[in-house]
Amino acid sequence: MHFTKKNSSEKRIEFRNKLKNKKILKFPGAYNPLTAKLITEIGFDGIYISGAVMSNDLGMPDIGLTTLKEVSYRANQISRVSDLPSIVDADTGFKNCKKTIETFENLGLSGCHIEDQIDEKRCGHLDNKEIIPLKEMEKKIKSCVSARIDKNFLIIARTDANTVEGLDKTIDRIKAYENVGADIIFPEALNDEKEFEKIRKNSKVHLLANMTEFGKSKLLSANELENLGYNIVIYPVTTQRLAMKNVEDGLRVIFKDGHQNNIIDKMQTRKRLYELVEYEKYNTPGKKITDFKTDGHE
Repeated sequence: MHFTKKNSSEKRIEFRNKLKNKKILKFPGAYNPLTAKLITEIGFDGIYISGAVMSNDLGMPDIGLTTLKEVSYRANQISRVSDLPSIVDADTGFKNCKKTIETFENLGLSGCHIEDQIDEKRCGHLDNKEIIPLKEMEKKIKSCVSARIDKNFLIIARTDANTVEGLDKTIDRIKAYENVGADIIFPEALNDEKEFEKIRKNSKVHLLANMTEFGKSKLLSANELENLGYNIVIYPVTTQRLAMKNVEDGLRVIFKDGHQNNIIDKMQTRKRLYELVEYEKYNTPGKKITDFKTDGHE
């Protein structure tokens, strides 16, 4: 029971329609369902579900260790609490692109991206990446496109070629990926405005920009990206980084002081939490045990 109003089909149609506008769509990353509810309440356009974040959450590096089962389970939990469309990171396709697309589509996601790294992949903003041959990636995209039932489930092709083969070869790959049916192109680890602009001039489909912190890309504003012709911007790890920094700082204070009195002002209040999880909507008339009121809590 999440009090959402839109089914998966409606979310996908709305997403595709919004892409037709010139306004860039902002998709922050959600590391859990509660964060997805917050993203929705604030008014963002969609939710991004990062493979790196999922690996981090499991205490592992982002090197292709997570499985389709793990990622799809968490993606379903996150996407189902919101009426916003959700995009999920499918890494390299989990060895079976057909099964991957069928799984995510059946769970109600609005789209996913696969990348052209080898299966032993790594974070897109690290050095020494290896990418698969162009023809092999074309086959993967074709498999994804043919596997979907709902044509509004968007297939996003990510290329990590820029730091491996350079920008010109990246453009060659982008054109090839478009020609075999990718709905959106995700050029990873572009350096600056000039590279973003050159990609736009040589691409004919929608483009996704990754504004991850501490990476290879210059952090551009949504307005700057919109003016460069990009359609979606993701902030994949931002919410997890914000949370973990504050959790670490708070734990160190408790370890040192032996209490949390000095960091209460850093915490979300009980009242705010109850509002976010919509406690009062679970009330059952005539049953005191479910008679929740958030006003009485700080």
